[in-house]
Amino acid sequence: MSVSTAAAAPSVCAPLPVLGRDVTVPLVTGGEVAYAALDYAASAPALQRVWDDVAAYAPYYGSVHRGAGYLSQLSTDLFENARRTVAGFLDCRDADQVVFTRSTTDSLNLLAAALPAGCRVFVFETEHHASLLPWRNADVTYLDAPRTPRQAVETLERALADRDPYGPALVCVTGASNVTGELWPVRELAAAAHAHGARIVLDAAQLAPHHPVSVRDLDVDWVAFSGHKLYAPFGSGVLAGRADWLREAEPYLAGGGASRKVTRRADGGVDVEWHDSAARHEAGSPNVIGAYAIASACKALTEAGFEDLVARERYLIGKVRDGLAEVPEVRVLSLFGDDAPRVGVLSFVVEGWNSSHFAAALSAEYGIGVRDGLFCAHPLVRTLLGSDPQTQGECGAPEAAPGEKSLNAIRVSFGAGTPDEHVERFLTAVKELVRDGARWNYRTEDGRCVPDTSAAAA
Repeated sequence: MSVSTAAAAPSVCAPLPVLGRDVTVPLVTGGEVAYAALDYAASAPALQRVWDDVAAYAPYYGSVHRGAGYLSQLSTDLFENARRTVAGFLDCRDADQVVFTRSTTDSLNLLAAALPAGCRVFVFETEHHASLLPWRNADVTYLDAPRTPRQAVETLERALADRDPYGPALVCVTGASNVTGELWPVRELAAAAHAHGARIVLDAAQLAPHHPVSVRDLDVDWVAFSGHKLYAPFGSGVLAGRADWLREAEPYLAGGGASRKVTRRADGGVDVEWHDSAARHEAGSPNVIGAYAIASACKALTEAGFEDLVARERYLIGKVRDGLAEVPEVRVLSLFGDDAPRVGVLSFVVEGWNSSHFAAALSAEYGIGVRDGLFCAHPLVRTLLGSDPQTQGECGAPEAAPGEKSLNAIRVSFGAGTPDEHVERFLTAVKELVRDGARWNYRTEDGRCVPDTSAAAA
């Protein structure tokens, strides 16, 4: 007897309006269909509310901080109010700084550049490359993938207890996996880090769009996330948290805005006094529209009510899991097991299918956008697929023709703007492709599987 994992359909909280919801795309088999965007984990569509806010501000665009004109003053207020809005959204501590960056990757590279001398970094192999790779100038300990949340905490505790000599240390951990969607025990990992005198940074790129993130409650030292996953346009991100390491570090970029005072010395050199505020790491003219867009998204998600958003997403997760469970050829990837709580991100493989071929057929024949590959988390995906995590591979699809085995997976992801119809069409498409095969011929081009427009499948 099977037990459904789907929650009852929520009676409130319709999908939030997003850009692109009415876009139609051509099908290789003929005709057009409304595009089903199920690649939120890569980039979520911008909320209509965010786009409208940005459009309303655009005529008043001006340079910030150093302009005497009205538009410059207005833009400065907008930029600094956006900083306060983000701090409130993250429930930051009073002394925390909010630094605007380009992305999660940029945020974590900024923090990596601010590490004190001799700092050791601890990171699980399960991380996205954005949080796996920035620590090139530090002494890094890579931890094996845990198979339970408890094992994750125990693994970290052992590693921290073994560090010698004792000194500054940083733990970097995701809040929700970009591959499996599984939630990590952030609060427990933070407690373990602090018990051993280490600090912790939370990669919230996949967590913040789906769940409330409280710096205070989780007791993390920093949090990083990207605007383009939080229903804002590309090109903006946030690093928020403790000020001391950031204040003591050399500016991430040297230039105007980061400097408080610059003077020439008698010997011809230059002396610089840097800001000790967030501006220290925001040299150059900042992305005011990007910061404002993130703040608008924070407000929109807060006003919509995270409790309702989480409930609706849990319903969609159950619907997807139940639908995939009906297809014996489908294997959903998981670290912590089927019952582990997760956000709207699931990766899977299909027996007898090259993952790139399957994703291409979903797009070309059904108008469904998913992602295939290693999801910029190569060691994790290879571990989940039972291969050597040290095996090299590209971030996209490997060189494998349709029908050949490929060492990658398919990822479906969704969120606050996903209508039920997109999920239902995806499940129907999966079942039809597995049962009947593709209706079109495909070929490999530049490492990707694409429809062969010279002839349809027999």
